[in-house]
Amino acid sequence: MASEDTASRGPLSLVSRSTIATLLVLVGFLGITGFALDRAYAHATLAGLRGRLQSYAYAYLAGVDVSSRDRAYPPDMPPPNPDFLRPGSGLYAVIVGENDFQWSAPSALGRELPFNALLEPGVTRFDGPVATPAGQLYVLGQGVEWIPLNGKGYRLTIYIAENEALYQAGLVAYRRTLFGWLGALGLALLVLQQILLRWSFSPLRRVARDIAMIERGSAERLIGPYPREVTVLTRNLNRFIEGEREHLKRYRNTLGDLAHSLKTPLAVVRSRLESPDPETGLRQDLLDQVQHMDQIVAYQLARAKASGHSTFAPPIAVQAHAEAVVRSLERVYASRNILCEFDIDEGARFYGEEGDLLELLGNLLENAFKWANHQVLLRVVRIAPVDPRSWRAGLDIRVEDDGPGIPPEKLDKVLQRGVRGDERVQGHGIGLAIVDDVVRGYRGVLHVDRSSELGGACFHVSFAEM
Repeated sequence: MASEDTASRGPLSLVSRSTIATLLVLVGFLGITGFALDRAYAHATLAGLRGRLQSYAYAYLAGVDVSSRDRAYPPDMPPPNPDFLRPGSGLYAVIVGENDFQWSAPSALGRELPFNALLEPGVTRFDGPVATPAGQLYVLGQGVEWIPLNGKGYRLTIYIAENEALYQAGLVAYRRTLFGWLGALGLALLVLQQILLRWSFSPLRRVARDIAMIERGSAERLIGPYPREVTVLTRNLNRFIEGEREHLKRYRNTLGDLAHSLKTPLAVVRSRLESPDPETGLRQDLLDQVQHMDQIVAYQLARAKASGHSTFAPPIAVQAHAEAVVRSLERVYASRNILCEFDIDEGARFYGEEGDLLELLGNLLENAFKWANHQVLLRVVRIAPVDPRSWRAGLDIRVEDDGPGIPPEKLDKVLQRGVRGDERVQGHGIGLAIVDDVVRGYRGVLHVDRSSELGGACFHVSFAEM
């Protein structure tokens, strides 16, 4: 059930993914930063505590005096910190010496402080926290040797202790401030990230909004403007949308043309069948009309089969397919001894369906073989794309023959659109109409003229960008 619920919810959005990733990174980064700063502050505070206790020890040692009879006198001076005068303040001072000498600051009144060991002269020891009846204490012990005028040494040790609670109170206050600011910083960064994400992904939301407008029929293409990184996507989407629209238009036109083209042959068949007068030519008339309808259906299906421009079509080498088509036509028209010459750029590529390329080359070359006297010329050249950002090169295809050519008065009609299917099968045949449909499907241009080199017809197909 859990997997079904997850599948029904669908994958996370880009904003959600970025937010979760940023949150994890922020938690990790700020956590490590907070831990490092906390450890650094704790070590620095502990070092400061030791230095402070050391200064208190030196201050008390300056007030201690030892007589020539090895008798120590307690410091008679103001304490370095008033807390030494306040009982239970948590800051304590104890001095111990030889001959059972011991002195404690007023703050240690009523406190059992286990500080009675003499340290070696010059030894400084810092411990903590140490468990004592007075609580957990950080203790600094400083061992000294007092050398009076008679030359005999007198050993003293001074202990300065501070309750751990004072150290922890400062550390807790610092942590509260540190993590409060880090939390506020993390929250501010998340808010800023949301603002930046909304601004950064606004072009994608605009693309989605424009696509929704296209689905509703209120727009025909993605208009923009879009950032440079999104332009490639929107340009290909526009090509895809236009290609799908052209396919749909082609199918609709094909069905309409097919229905219109079959009306006349069907009417002839009906009239012949309903005629009361028997005629010997009835069978032949019916066969002619059926053959005619078969040609119409084949032509319209060929038109509908043209795929048209495809944004993601793989490149197809033109030379190999052109050679295969010419070899087939040379076998068909072997009795006429027609020579076909090639001038094909080796890097020429057709970005579309292989069937469309074969329809294009096959019909143009078949038309040339049909009307040529002895010679046909095929030229295919790569041309630079109009858009410098596009990596697809265009194509320029010319098929020329040395036949009679097309009369000037028929040049405008040979590829005229809107002519009924049964009318278009005349003249240069239905193949040219199929060529025209394929060229239009790939947003190319087809020109028909007289060949300046061979003298016959010249069919020039140009695809500025595949």
